[in-house]
Amino acid sequence: MQSLKILVIGGGIGGLTAAIALRQKGFAVDVIERDPSWSVYGVGIIQQANVLRAMKALGLLDDYLDAGVGFDAVEIFRPDGVKVARVPAPRLLEGYPANVGIGRPALHKVLGDRTIALGAEVRLGITAETIVDDGEQVAVTFSDGSSGIYDVVIGADGVYSQTRATLFPDAERPQFTGQAVWRYNFPRFADLDALQVYNGPTGVGFVPISDALMYMYVTTPEPDNPRYPREGLAAAMRGKLAGCAPAIRDLAEQITDDDGVVYRPLEGMLVEGPWHRGRIVLIGDAVHATTPHLGQGAGMAIEDSLVLAEELARAETVEDAFTAYRARRFDRCAYIVRQSLAICHGQLGKGPPVDNAKATAEMFAVTAQPL
Repeated sequence: MQSLKILVIGGGIGGLTAAIALRQKGFAVDVIERDPSWSVYGVGIIQQANVLRAMKALGLLDDYLDAGVGFDAVEIFRPDGVKVARVPAPRLLEGYPANVGIGRPALHKVLGDRTIALGAEVRLGITAETIVDDGEQVAVTFSDGSSGIYDVVIGADGVYSQTRATLFPDAERPQFTGQAVWRYNFPRFADLDALQVYNGPTGVGFVPISDALMYMYVTTPEPDNPRYPREGLAAAMRGKLAGCAPAIRDLAEQITDDDGVVYRPLEGMLVEGPWHRGRIVLIGDAVHATTPHLGQGAGMAIEDSLVLAEELARAETVEDAFTAYRARRFDRCAYIVRQSLAICHGQLGKGPPVDNAKATAEMFAVTAQPL
């Protein structure tokens, strides 16, 4: 099926890695993104060895590593600041680090530049208004009045996916967990050579993302799902850290820029049934949105992209490709969604506490398995 023309809806991590993987297989690819500025928020992201392996398969590994910083362990701390474990992370690529911290804008640039260089057409400020699948091809009309005919449409449009809502109007919707995450960039600790995780009702982590920068993430109970106004957001984040270890409280005094705070309620969702209908298929958060407790949300989307491209290149029909793609991906993605939610619920007292060191080691073992 090398002559397929494919539309990717969504220009985020999943959509761009899908475009790259599909272009490598020789498919014609259009990408549409609703945000006319194609922007991402300015904090960082954690990615483990399975993502490095995927980046190598995408031909992006060196550019990706140049844009971030590698590290080889996760350190676990009690709420009072006492370190209780250092969990070594397995390396899957000889001579490369086990994990990478990278700024989201830096990652976005690596993926966007490669997508364009490979010849995919990227259109910004555009949405799909109608998607009509007649069994042989898919007719799409766009918000700018244009239209196109495609062999395959891929919904990579995130947790609030309009493609999913159109495809499966009765599918489970994202559910708020009762917890939220706050993020903020700081000058990097001189001795920070690992992801540092502080357990407790207020969870805190530090992730290196460059030689000069790290970001802090903070998970907090937010049972009523409040909406914090932009003005005063830095003070609100500082207040959430008032009961943490002294060193964290001291660092919190540097949280002064409202616009530098990224706040997001945590939601999760897993489509248990089919991930496609006809010639339209879902990837990433559109089909398995996870909370960030295992740091694998973007990793699962990137792996989806590789597997889907492989199956479209080898299968005799689109239906066969989509069926094989879900079969290869469901158990792995479901594990990440469910285990991340179990950690979240344990932190909130909604379920038994989860041993973070043990859960992290298990996640490394699971994601080290071949795709």
